[in-house]
Amino acid sequence: MTIRTQPDVGSRWILHVDMDAFFVSVELLRRPELRGRPVVVGGAGRRGVVAAASYEARSYGVHSAMPSAIARRRCPAAVFLPGDHPHYSKVSARLMTLFAEVTPLVEPLSLDEAFLDVSGAGRRLGAPDQIARGLRARVRAAEGLSCSIGVAPNKFLAKLATNSAKPRASRAGPVEGTGVHVVSAGGELDYLHPLSIRALWGVGPSTHEKLGRLGIVTVGDLAVASPDRLAAAVGAGVAEHLRALAHGRDDRPVEPERAPKSISHEETFAADRRELEELRPEVVRQAHAVAARLRAASVRARTVQLKVRYGDFTTVTRSTTMRCPSDRGTEVVEVAWSMLAQLPVDRGVRLVGVGVSGFEDEPAQLELGLGDEHGSEQWDAANHAVDEIRGRFGDEVIGPARLAGRQQRAPSAPWGPESPGTGHGGEITGSDESHQV
Repeated sequence: MTIRTQPDVGSRWILHVDMDAFFVSVELLRRPELRGRPVVVGGAGRRGVVAAASYEARSYGVHSAMPSAIARRRCPAAVFLPGDHPHYSKVSARLMTLFAEVTPLVEPLSLDEAFLDVSGAGRRLGAPDQIARGLRARVRAAEGLSCSIGVAPNKFLAKLATNSAKPRASRAGPVEGTGVHVVSAGGELDYLHPLSIRALWGVGPSTHEKLGRLGIVTVGDLAVASPDRLAAAVGAGVAEHLRALAHGRDDRPVEPERAPKSISHEETFAADRRELEELRPEVVRQAHAVAARLRAASVRARTVQLKVRYGDFTTVTRSTTMRCPSDRGTEVVEVAWSMLAQLPVDRGVRLVGVGVSGFEDEPAQLELGLGDEHGSEQWDAANHAVDEIRGRFGDEVIGPARLAGRQQRAPSAPWGPESPGTGHGGEITGSDESHQV
């Protein structure tokens, strides 16, 4: 589908760029002998999770966020790779640089996905669909990777259009899609209304069931439904949100400098932990990792969060707001540990996570009774010195005293720390889901 050669002055055009099977595609550039085989990036152990699947693997019903045990049952021939998150991040950074050459208005959503506002690029690069096709060609030439692009007057429709442009899964490999799909100005409702209501943001299983009871199956059904009946079924706020989307309305701008609202690390253990002291090293590692990321972003956090998931998958979260914002690992440890000490761990802890939020740019004000200004400056200087050492020589060369004498472990992929007897190279046969720590 093509649209006007030049968009009208003042018209708004958004591109949603989504890399095709990104993690797997990056791995296949390094492992071309695996092309044509069902490949899964993720943890292969009994607590592993699928991070990405090739289109060959998808044809067996394997998809991201699926437990790896189920993925293996569905596709016994799948090749599991542990993944290389730092490498994916480097490739992503290069992609975002390519996007920024098209327009400065780039809003990354994840490593492999971004919105681009190309409303002002028409005179230089042509119509929006031409810009999208040109960008696909540049990505292919620069990185050897494929992407799909949705083009529309707003973010919501652009993201939906990307799904229409995507390849389809088959046992023989991906069946190429259109690559670029355009929702033309004035044709928004023609595209949107035949779609299932599941296409709308905010329609999960529960909302889908409630709407189904009203006979609402398509977006078009929802657009003409009684507002009062909708509000009675799903609540006034949700009803208003869904009605706006059903009419193709989404005024959100592309935000190129979105600051993170929170930072967190978490880890799932290969075996449940039942002793409080067994968890202390994990809390220390995660708290100091979070603090290092705060310092790298030149912010301090006021709120510390703790997440605990038990062996029965019950999840408990706690949070504490500090009187003064901080970027020091020792202070994050103290707050997180005080929350963990109040929870029962003897029932078996499957996962622990430490996070921070409530960011402030200003330096923390010295709290009475916590030391003098000189001591505060010494702590900050020591923390920054540690950051520089790690940046130059690696995280394992220096760490908190609490971890002294303990076996240093290499950072694991976010989808599985190593289980005994497994390695990071080639195919793996056992690992567990975690976030990089």
